Amino acid sequence: MITLGIESSCDETGIALYQMGKGLLAHALHTQIPLHQEYGGVVPELASRDHVQRMIPLIRRVLQDAGITLQQVNAIAYTQGPGLGGALLVGASVANALAFALDLPTIAIHHLEGHLLSPLLSDPAPEFPFVALLVSGGHTQLMRVDGVGEYQLLGETLDDAAGEAFDKSAKLLGLGYPGGPALAALAKLGRPNQYKLPRPMLRSGDFDFSFSGLKTAVLTAVKNSDNAPQTKADIAYAAQEAIIDVLAHKARAALAHTSLTQLVVAGGVGANTLLRERLTRDIEQRGGRVFYPDLAFCTDNGAMIAFAGALRLAKQQGDKNYQFNVKARWNLAELQH
Repeated sequence: MITLGIESSCDETGIALYQMGKGLLAHALHTQIPLHQEYGGVVPELASRDHVQRMIPLIRRVLQDAGITLQQVNAIAYTQGPGLGGALLVGASVANALAFALDLPTIAIHHLEGHLLSPLLSDPAPEFPFVALLVSGGHTQLMRVDGVGEYQLLGETLDDAAGEAFDKSAKLLGLGYPGGPALAALAKLGRPNQYKLPRPMLRSGDFDFSFSGLKTAVLTAVKNSDNAPQTKADIAYAAQEAIIDVLAHKARAALAHTSLTQLVVAGGVGANTLLRERLTRDIEQRGGRVFYPDLAFCTDNGAMIAFAGALRLAKQQGDKNYQFNVKARWNLAELQH
């Protein structure tokens, strides 16, 4: 069974083909970063229009790379939410139109489920059950995962997500878009112990997060600084350390609470080198193991949607209704098995 996956939740158009028993056949991704850079962030209307222009050519490219035709596809999976409403509608409409024309079932996928399951595309892959740390631009969550669709929310951000803390701190420092990678790069030039920034909710006794206070502290540090290049690097270093300290502490606590030994890290922030180093060291010292998606699958991509769709198709999910809607906001814990 071959599943075509379509991802269009924000500023990346991702297309992929996944075949059960063989794995990922082909994938392609178009990023809109150059389009949005001059605005300092994603412009929803521009994002939607760009998805319209890129999607069909990318589908053709992936089919060609895999050496198959549309007639060999057995199902089409697409991101239903959460994300930008207009961008989601582009992917959903293309998926359902193609499926209708080809008489194929469609599978509506939760964007975060795609991220959560993406490390299973790697080798070695984790086995159920495990704890998942989802860290992206708009979401920071800890989940217990017992199987496909079997998700228990342990904790989540109460305000800004970790990715937002990276991006907003970068913007305060005058760095470009996307802010997270820019701040991480600048932090490599920073010196330790130059700035003391808060670790919000580090000792809260639960698995929730809060990063808005850190953003305010970075703002104060920038306003009171001399704006020199080394000073900016020192603030970037302190901000990154604060974010990662909180993420690592909460992840360790979640593993201890669930008595599980496997941690899966997914989402765009999961590509952060320091976060990977810290989590791998801390968890392995405690007899556990950490799994990450390949770097190409940390950001939004079609492969994770095709894979999640294939797993749900194997569970006899998917239909030929073709009456679709999108969900700009959608709690992963509400997802049905």
